[in-house]
Amino acid sequence: MIPIVLRLISLSFFLSVVFSSPPLTCSIPLLWSQYTYGIPSWHSDNYTCPTRSQMYKIAPSQGKGLGAFAAQTLRSGDVILREEPVIIIQLPTLHEGVGYNAQEVRQRVRNEFDLLSEEARADIMLLSSYANGKDVNSPDYDRLGSIFRSNAYNSGDKVGLFPKIARINHSCRPNTSYFWNEKEKRRVVYATRQIEEGEELSVSYISLLATHADRQKQLDHYGFDCACEACGTKHLRSASDKRRLAIKQAFFDLEPQITLKRPETVVAKKKAQRMAKESKKLVSLVEEEELADYYARAYRIAAVCHASLQQWEPAALWANKSYQFRLMADSQSPETREMEILTGHFVQSWNDLLRNNSLGRG
Repeated sequence: MIPIVLRLISLSFFLSVVFSSPPLTCSIPLLWSQYTYGIPSWHSDNYTCPTRSQMYKIAPSQGKGLGAFAAQTLRSGDVILREEPVIIIQLPTLHEGVGYNAQEVRQRVRNEFDLLSEEARADIMLLSSYANGKDVNSPDYDRLGSIFRSNAYNSGDKVGLFPKIARINHSCRPNTSYFWNEKEKRRVVYATRQIEEGEELSVSYISLLATHADRQKQLDHYGFDCACEACGTKHLRSASDKRRLAIKQAFFDLEPQITLKRPETVVAKKKAQRMAKESKKLVSLVEEEELADYYARAYRIAAVCHASLQQWEPAALWANKSYQFRLMADSQSPETREMEILTGHFVQSWNDLLRNNSLGRG
């Protein structure tokens, strides 16, 4: 018997891609126009905001005011922006059934705002906000509080305001994602797919595993109707809604049950085979909807499901894909470390299987 060719697999091949980028800044003079009147100094006279790597620019976005656009072709994983919060506060105690004390939140925001330079304060006050039916001309209207509520992000155990990131508009099928880097105390925005030069950058303001109608209810708090690609014609919305609800249900069904334990009984083996099949459907649905924020979770489920059946090749490939997306999001996170370990384990098991087969032991 002629032994099969042993394919040597190097873990370093799987773990070679590490994305990094220096902090990006933007500071250029102003020029008047109907779009740039009063725009902060980090917007340019031709509506662009160049950075050291010319990653993005600020320009008018149809129906959205201003938006951020790719100034060059961006690859998946490219860091577009790292930004420190200009205001960051610890929220007061959350009271069940009541929420946060709004007056106390506004006062904490105001206290931090008053410590900023005049230019920084001007930058903040030019951000968009939603008045939620309140009279903006009323002397009691708190525009600063409204801006903070409309644009702030969770930042570790606090809430922060990022004026540059606030210029990135929402999409229910975004092409970028972001995370809070606790070590750097910055929010990092990165591309989740290739973005062509001139294409508008987008992030998600809400949970995306919901129907169009439910997503719009969430977006009502921001004061706009979404007209993104996923919220287009009724026919397209209907198909997208079905996929998103199926994705949500699959996560609910599969995630609590996945295990690396090898099934021993006939019933357990059939269940494991069914879960592996369902995990591939989940991956297909997430990829079809282009929901990059959920790729890593879906790939992890597929990897573990196949590993339980000792199908090491697909297990290793899915684990590596999950690892790569975790690496883009935050190279230091526990989730990234978990997928690095699982990828290494599955690759080693795959190598062992190939070696045993080549020696006639399989």
